[in-house]
Amino acid sequence: MTGHPKAAVCVLGTGLIGGSVLRAAAAAGYQAWGFNRSESGAQAARADGYDVVSDAEAALRRAAERDALIVVGVPMPALDTVLSDVKSFAPDCVLTDVVSVKAPVAAAVHRHELSAHFVGGHPMAGTSESGWAASSPDLFKNAVWALSVDAGVKADPWTRVARLALDCGSMVVPVLAEEHDRAVARISHLPHVLAEALAIEGAAGGKLALGLAAGSFRDGTRVAATAPDLVRAICEPNAAALLEVLDDTLRVLTAARDSLRDTDSLADLTRAGHDGRTDYEDTRPWAITGIRPGDHDWLAKLAEAGRRGGVLESLD
Repeated sequence: MTGHPKAAVCVLGTGLIGGSVLRAAAAAGYQAWGFNRSESGAQAARADGYDVVSDAEAALRRAAERDALIVVGVPMPALDTVLSDVKSFAPDCVLTDVVSVKAPVAAAVHRHELSAHFVGGHPMAGTSESGWAASSPDLFKNAVWALSVDAGVKADPWTRVARLALDCGSMVVPVLAEEHDRAVARISHLPHVLAEALAIEGAAGGKLALGLAAGSFRDGTRVAATAPDLVRAICEPNAAALLEVLDDTLRVLTAARDSLRDTDSLADLTRAGHDGRTDYEDTRPWAITGIRPGDHDWLAKLAEAGRRGGVLESLD
């Protein structure tokens, strides 16, 4: 925790990610409450001792009264409805989100005329499960939390959102929205697509294949256990970037197929794949220091630092 006075936090959507934000914020000392469209979901949260209602207007009017930081935790298909409610009942509150794409969210926020106080966000954490029951106050511990540093982002809202991310146990990665979306297409959305394909091919082998399946199949298909509609909500809004990386992947697989057919060898694929995994294991974040929100050219400086693998571990 960063030791600053805690502002209020209102979370809209208390599934896995939003629910975890609510739990983590409350554990960090924030006054926190939430909204969930499903009354059964709201009841489940209340049964665990959290202040969650199924009345968006009530939650947002309270946010407006207490100058709360609003965290949008709904999937993309529900975003416009939620933003319309924010515009109606709490348009002057600092606003962030935890949706897995950033450029489409920023565009929707702009359509609803809420950009003045908005900072896009994406905590890089999750499981194959969903809903309030899957949420945890520890989900973001030692995770990275991407925060937008696009042109127009203001220092005070950015600082409030960054403090929340830090207090939830994360490190902050400053990033431009379009660069974020291209990156997560490769390391988040593509793995979902490949996991689905691997699960399909494994099941096509029948009971014998599935009975012989062990660690590599289990690990490779883990995220295929995610609810199909949720996978679509994660991947489809990032279609352009995902199509680009799918084309790259198909070229890699086609070259591997041709090499195996023509030379009985997968040498190029395995060497390059091993090198890529080694690069991942060797990557270590470094602490960004000396850049203060609001300083001259702070957005561009943070974007460049994030591009080079830097993270913010503190704002103090």
